[in-house]
Amino acid sequence: MARKILVVEDEAPIRDMLCFVLEQNGYQAITAEDFPSAVNQLIEPYPDLVLLDWMIPGGSGIQFAKKMKQHDLTRNIPIIMITARGEEEDKVRGLEVGADDYVTKPFSPKELMARIKAVIRRVSPTSLDEIIEVQGLKLDPVAHRVMAEQQPLDMGPTEFRLLHFFMTHQERVYSREQLLDHVWGTNVYVEDRTVDVHIRRLRKAISVAGHDKLVQTVRGSGYRFSAK
Repeated sequence: MARKILVVEDEAPIRDMLCFVLEQNGYQAITAEDFPSAVNQLIEPYPDLVLLDWMIPGGSGIQFAKKMKQHDLTRNIPIIMITARGEEEDKVRGLEVGADDYVTKPFSPKELMARIKAVIRRVSPTSLDEIIEVQGLKLDPVAHRVMAEQQPLDMGPTEFRLLHFFMTHQERVYSREQLLDHVWGTNVYVEDRTVDVHIRRLRKAISVAGHDKLVQTVRGSGYRFSAK
């Protein structure tokens, strides 16, 4: 599934160029030309990253970034600010409100793609075939094996896929609907509450040495995998 990137840019030529570059590199681009339309694009399935212009009609990129960081379902979506403002204090201000990186106009498509890939790696740094370990809980996707404190754990295939998704997307809150899309797939009809059942099974399976606490319930929002 292609990663979805929200492009918030009021200048149509720049917006079209960004969409072209993103789609040429295998991303799905969605667009917004002002503050209200950008807010309207923050719906499920949420974008994986936001390219955000500093100056947009109806508000500012800074205000939009602050709005994203105020809500559990969007606060962990990475943001790259795109702007003509190159002064150091502006960059610092953008980073302070939650931007993950900062690109100053004019920029080359090659530079932009390098920055996008770097930010996405930081958010989801683990490749699908790497062995992942968090606080003694180890998942080997190739061998399809989960260990806790050197003890093999028994779990069903859905719980394994759910754990793999969580461990490769740590510290981000996912709603039941998002988990259904990512773990079960969009072509499978499953009740939302089925997610809760599999979460309980997963917690039971990894409860050795308290690993069940890694799967956290975020009231009113969904679930998060976190070692914090």
